[in-house]
Amino acid sequence: MGIVELALIGVGLSMDAFAVSICKGLGMKRLRMDQALLIALFFGGFQALMPLLGWFLGSGFQSFIEPVDHWIAFALLAFIGAKMLWDAFHDEEEDAVAENARLDLKELVMFAIATSIDALAVGISFAFLQVDIVPAVALIGIITFALSLVGVAVGHVFGSRFEKPATIIGGIVLIAIGLKILLEHLGLLA
Repeated sequence: MGIVELALIGVGLSMDAFAVSICKGLGMKRLRMDQALLIALFFGGFQALMPLLGWFLGSGFQSFIEPVDHWIAFALLAFIGAKMLWDAFHDEEEDAVAENARLDLKELVMFAIATSIDALAVGISFAFLQVDIVPAVALIGIITFALSLVGVAVGHVFGSRFEKPATIIGGIVLIAIGLKILLEHLGLLA
């Protein structure tokens, strides 16, 4: 498998992480580079880690993972999206969201897992295709990192202007991404 094919796979796999990064940027009152880098690092890291794990698992466990990966991704994204909608409609004091609010690392891990679960299956297919795994996962991770960083910045630009509607849209988008993953894996959406 050539670098062009791997880059295209990397871009395809990173689209969910890009969308979630936009959603994370929507909620930022002030763009903080340390938070944007952390988000991109989580998404890029998990996008690289999952195919590596999948490659190690190989075909022996493929039949156990594939039947439920879409349900896991849907549940995580729907839960987090619903939480965003809840928060948007149940405003707390403005002071509750400080300009330098810390990222919720548990939520970030859930996002990273949910957006990279498909990469696990890609890693399994890499094992079948005898792909050189180290350059493959490095490229996928770098592409996801870069697109996630851009996504946070793009989300921030729109979120700082339209905070409440942006949070609502972000929650809906996360639920829609989870539903799309579920419907694609169930064969109801092409």
